[in-house]
Amino acid sequence: MPPTKLAPEEIRRGIDELGPWFYAFDFGDGLKTTPLIPPQVVGIHGTRLEMVETAAVAHFGDRLAGLDCLDIGCHEGFYAIQMAKYGMKVSAVDAREENLRRARFAAAASGAEIAFRQGRVETLAGDEGRTYALTLFLGVLYHVEDPMLCLRQVAAVTGEMCLIETQVVDEMEGSTEWGAQEWTRPYKGILAIIDESGEFDNGNRETGVTPMATCPSPKALLFMLRQAGFSRAEILVPPAGAYEQHARGKRVVCAAYK
Repeated sequence: MPPTKLAPEEIRRGIDELGPWFYAFDFGDGLKTTPLIPPQVVGIHGTRLEMVETAAVAHFGDRLAGLDCLDIGCHEGFYAIQMAKYGMKVSAVDAREENLRRARFAAAASGAEIAFRQGRVETLAGDEGRTYALTLFLGVLYHVEDPMLCLRQVAAVTGEMCLIETQVVDEMEGSTEWGAQEWTRPYKGILAIIDESGEFDNGNRETGVTPMATCPSPKALLFMLRQAGFSRAEILVPPAGAYEQHARGKRVVCAAYK
């Protein structure tokens, strides 16, 4: 039997008690959450969702219903809930219990059955002990301090396809001396070190679990995904009307395949 959706009064009370919210949820009957982020930035979430849904439908087709899906770094459960609407069997993990409280409520308010648990991407493979046909890794990579460890963990639990959304930095390529002046090696993109100390120290729950973050360039991202264990990866073309960062290539959605 499908889970029972919360009553309107329960939803209204939960919206008030669990705010402020990061995502714009619409639970019907005029019951909505107001995102804390500025209105001009909220479009990130819509573009990300549209690109994820388009890629998943294109790849899996009529296999979506009943598909095993894992949302890694699920935050308030926004994308996990959307995947559940396709009939997927969704599990979701996040490092912060305060995010999971909101996610569990949002799922109950939406009538979605999702298995939530607390955990970190750095230990994901050992904690899960299984693979999922579809994994989501959205808005997380550029907040971690060890991206290769995390991508290897993500690859280990992905059975078929992973969709990654991340901020990216400007491309840089070239060659460098490697042991002697006459020996050189090419470098394939870059990783930028980002200091999130200000947000982290103020308790911002949109940061990673440490103040240090790393952000890849597009070519670095593709190279790292292949090294992590994916057979191929591609950066997807944003749709018409995409959020301005996606449209300008400052954020990307990447599909990686086992």
